[in-house]
Amino acid sequence: MSTEDSWHRRDILKAAAIAATPLSFKVVDAQDVSAASPGIASVSAYLEGLRTPDGGYGWGDGDRSHLTPTFGAIGCYHIIGQQPANASAAAEYVRTHHPFAVKKLEREMHSFEYQQICTLQWLGEDVSGFREQVASWRKPFSYAKAYEKHGYPIFEYEAMAFVCRQLLGLPMDTVSQEFIAYLESRRRDDGSFNNTPAADGSGGHVLNTLWGIRSFNVLGRWNEHPDSIVSWLKRCQREDGGFTWQPDPSFAGNVDVVYTWAAVRGLEMLEESPAEKRACIASLMRLRNADGGFAPREGWDSNPLASYYALDALRALGALTTLAKAPPAPTGKPRRSLSSDLKVFTIQIEAHGKGSPAEAVDLARALKIDLWGAKNASPAWIEAAQAAANAQRVPVSFFTANEEYGTWVDVSGMGTYSHTSDIIAPAATDIGPSLAGREDVSWEAFREERLKPLHDGDGRLVWQFGENEALTRLFLDDSLARGGFAAISTFHFGNPDFTNSEPFLKQYRNQIPYVGLQDAHGDEPWWWGDQLEGFRTLFLATEPTWDGWLDALKNNRVAAVRRDAVSGGELWTHGPQDVLDVAMQQSKRWQWWDNPDVARPRVSIVALTPRSQFEVGRPEAGTTIRVRCRWENTTQGKPKTPQVELVRLLVDGSEVETTHAAPGPKARPLDDYFTHHTEGLAPGEHTATAVVRDIDNGEESERTIRFMA
Repeated sequence: MSTEDSWHRRDILKAAAIAATPLSFKVVDAQDVSAASPGIASVSAYLEGLRTPDGGYGWGDGDRSHLTPTFGAIGCYHIIGQQPANASAAAEYVRTHHPFAVKKLEREMHSFEYQQICTLQWLGEDVSGFREQVASWRKPFSYAKAYEKHGYPIFEYEAMAFVCRQLLGLPMDTVSQEFIAYLESRRRDDGSFNNTPAADGSGGHVLNTLWGIRSFNVLGRWNEHPDSIVSWLKRCQREDGGFTWQPDPSFAGNVDVVYTWAAVRGLEMLEESPAEKRACIASLMRLRNADGGFAPREGWDSNPLASYYALDALRALGALTTLAKAPPAPTGKPRRSLSSDLKVFTIQIEAHGKGSPAEAVDLARALKIDLWGAKNASPAWIEAAQAAANAQRVPVSFFTANEEYGTWVDVSGMGTYSHTSDIIAPAATDIGPSLAGREDVSWEAFREERLKPLHDGDGRLVWQFGENEALTRLFLDDSLARGGFAAISTFHFGNPDFTNSEPFLKQYRNQIPYVGLQDAHGDEPWWWGDQLEGFRTLFLATEPTWDGWLDALKNNRVAAVRRDAVSGGELWTHGPQDVLDVAMQQSKRWQWWDNPDVARPRVSIVALTPRSQFEVGRPEAGTTIRVRCRWENTTQGKPKTPQVELVRLLVDGSEVETTHAAPGPKARPLDDYFTHHTEGLAPGEHTATAVVRDIDNGEESERTIRFMA
């Protein structure tokens, strides 16, 4: 056994030079955790139910596995002194399933390597292959100022340079003085740690404090500020026995198992215990669910990471015997019963709000999009798109869905962050002004000046992304307590799944709805077809209205689904199981694969006149027929690879000549379309027919539109 649990001060003193072999001690010590005891057996059964065919473990809400729940599950087995049945398969999974295997991001997120190393060591595996990588972490990573205004690194990820060196037995002499100075700069006078420099006078956060304490221990500096930090940690305990993130938090002062774990482990490292130890144990035991797992908070669903935090805290408190002897946890509240008159509808959030209104309507019709959120659209564009939909009797409603670039929210101790103001609201309603371009605002000021008028106008706030776990939890926890972020983004154009790179978001399963966020880029809806087709948000309501959507959002009758090249052709989902069950029962209403009722067009044909506002190729007089063929598109909304080619264009049954336009570099055109202009059409109805050929198989097909001259 090894590593992750080796945090005692006496162990650190023995390893002042950081020995080449990771430290170890018997995790369960003298605590009775017989596998036959009811409490331990229920944990084992719960973990076995999370095992997936690929050797990993999932969150308990489907068949998809992930490194983080695998780390949690194997950690649980380790604490109760057991090995999983699939140890070798689990080890192979951990080695090969770093979350960046789905997509490598720009930012380093060293907590994933930490999870890999710990899990493999728990399984008795060799981890020497990580030594070179960890040894290369010699100085702090510069975080993108587009996301955090000052470029402050995320403290947890930086602390892993110290923690992982200890786990691997690496010397500290390759760590720069700059890195050590960074660590020192984040320590407050009371011994706590946080994300910003302590010089700003802000307080600490219990998660960052835990990693700060451990990093200082690795440096052999465990005895600096011991009394003050013990006092600080103890003052984070609440009346119910659990812990929150700071002694006197100004907001989001809830108890959570991760905060309790961090405080208990920090105190254990300093050979201390919570002031109210029995109450703390009782609070952890109340997190047990009937399925054998533990929840982040009372009444929430179990998950393997929360179970690991709870078990590790109980171990540190010497209370595994309490769990072993405990009777089964009571059955939770009964599952809700959904009304039989609910139907499944589609909403696309932050789809295109510029370019061709005609093609936006065409895509909405073909892909059965009921509510289309127009990203950063002018009121005139939304009005034009809605008018086109109404004229063609396409049942889609366009609404405001803006990413308010230039909004910066400052949180004491954390930093100043962008991507905090993605708003959705009905079209043509007063939702107050954006705060973009103003001075930095506090979270309280943001709530008062942006969130309140948004809510007054029936608008809502969507969480896009944030890689700082400690900060993101504060935003989402406060939203649960007082309102705020009404949904969490999962599937996205640039990140296949935010819960893959930010797995802590899975803690909010069945608490805050998960949605897909298009976050459209580029100038034309047509060149966003891969994303519009590839993932969407479903909701259950009686009608596809804004009120129906808000009611679904309020009651979490919402799910996000993805199936495209990014997902490898597999169906990825997020959302309550009962909602997903209904959605699959009504799949003909939205399923875009193997379903002729929902099929992306192979070709677009638009008849343009001088009145065709927002349309490329609009003539000054007469009529222009514009044809765009289907291409694979880039994530920036540009044509990438042609999939269909134009064979011929016919107007009123007669073939006509076309002009090809492909502005931009030949290898990477910015657009691609064909036009035919005429000024001699007789008044009345006419037809335009495009015959196209599939480039892969050579099959030809045609599409005809009717238009008035």
